[in-house]
Amino acid sequence: MKDITRITYGRTSVYNLNYHIIWGTKYGNRVLKGNVEVTLKRIMYEIAEQYGFSIDHMEIGQDDYIHLLVSAPPKLSVTNIVRWLKGISARQLFVECPELQRSYWKREGRHLWSPSYYVESIGTTNQNAVAKYIDDQRLKAVKINDTEDF
Repeated sequence: MKDITRITYGRTSVYNLNYHIIWGTKYGNRVLKGNVEVTLKRIMYEIAEQYGFSIDHMEIGQDDYIHLLVSAPPKLSVTNIVRWLKGISARQLFVECPELQRSYWKREGRHLWSPSYYVESIGTTNQNAVAKYIDDQRLKAVKINDTEDF
């Protein structure tokens, strides 16, 4: 049975396109925390609004991997969505969070994100499971950090 609440009506199309997207920081440094995390999330939502897609769930997991559940119209390619999210967020984070320059500002160029990413298309039946998985990334990171204190 179709869940009609998830269907989006465009001018010339009706769609339900959702993607689970994951990528991490280039050097695996644990820098996406505190003010950097808050700033990153704000920037990501601003990018989504600017380019016409939505981020339904977002969390930063272990080893600074960012997990997103993105809903987009058919006119937007996943490649462009990832390019906008990674490129614009890195540029803005370097400006708004100068502490990142210590770890990522290199003479040969500045690269916050790893060049690769993972994407998976999500159907209506799997969307809740993926949303729960993304939300659970925070819990996994908290559990790991709690055990590191002992």
